[in-house]
Amino acid sequence: MNEEHAPYTPSGTPAESGYKPTVQLAELQHAVERLRGEVRKVIVGQERMVDLLLVALLSDGHVLIEGAPGLAKTLTAKLLARCIHTGFSRIQFTPDLMPSDLIGTSVFDPRTTAFEFRPGPVFSNIVLVDEINRAPAKTQSALFEVMEERQITTDGRTYPMSRPFMIVATQNPIEQEGTYRLPEAQLDRFFFKLNVGYPTLEEEVSILDRAAQGKHLLSADAVKAVISVEELERSRNIVHQVICDAKLVRYIAGIVDRTRHDGALMLGASPRASLAILTGSKAHAAINGRDFVTPEDVQAIAPHVLRHRVQLTPEREMEGLDADQVIGMLVKQLEVPR
Repeated sequence: MNEEHAPYTPSGTPAESGYKPTVQLAELQHAVERLRGEVRKVIVGQERMVDLLLVALLSDGHVLIEGAPGLAKTLTAKLLARCIHTGFSRIQFTPDLMPSDLIGTSVFDPRTTAFEFRPGPVFSNIVLVDEINRAPAKTQSALFEVMEERQITTDGRTYPMSRPFMIVATQNPIEQEGTYRLPEAQLDRFFFKLNVGYPTLEEEVSILDRAAQGKHLLSADAVKAVISVEELERSRNIVHQVICDAKLVRYIAGIVDRTRHDGALMLGASPRASLAILTGSKAHAAINGRDFVTPEDVQAIAPHVLRHRVQLTPEREMEGLDADQVIGMLVKQLEVPR
């Protein structure tokens, strides 16, 4: 095989060169297939969203899902939680939601004549935050510490979250009345932002066929837990062992650096974005049966990491450009490592 067209492997050597995998991926792939299988019992289509949620889960990252109502954003998050032997809570964000409604509050106990902290719904493992942009900035700020540091500090005491801890938030891009723009500092804490589109005609027919056979086929009750927390932690450790060649590390850094100097953007991505692309690329490679990262892994992950971390200039927005188009152009401008 011509080396120019050979599959990418560490150090750019062709696959026929005798390269042998150093990471055992069988357990991780088996866990991923079980998770996919359970979710597909209910969800029709949306394979890309499901796969990226699994990448974020293996990367220990939070996810923001944006899409029109009725596209199974909330249902998919609930199904993912039900597939794991772990805790789940749902928080419906509203304009009158207070920080204490999330993190909990101290209540006076007359029996002990002392205040006792009662944890809020954020003290769980997978937390679904529905319509996150409906709560004001004061409530949004309550998520800052827990999203980044996996802990809550209140009344001078710190309460760590149990592992795994993942926030899956949803928002509607169409209806803006009564909503609040998420602060950049909070957006930067989301590992991915996933844009969900409408199903194809064939997928919608399949949804209707299932509904005609019985509502139970579209219910979260059809899904059962198939992996344990211990299996998830082992799979995450496997992801960290996936190899990323030095040339690809520089490629990732180059993509993020370009966002800070491009004339179409007035806000570039932070080093947190570089780390997210690196970890997400490793998880993407592992899910696809490789123990090394390829440029295609980086290109597949980068848009979902960057689209919510960059801001276009007003001039580019008036021209009709969006973040995904600018990111695509930036990636194309960089030489791909081989």
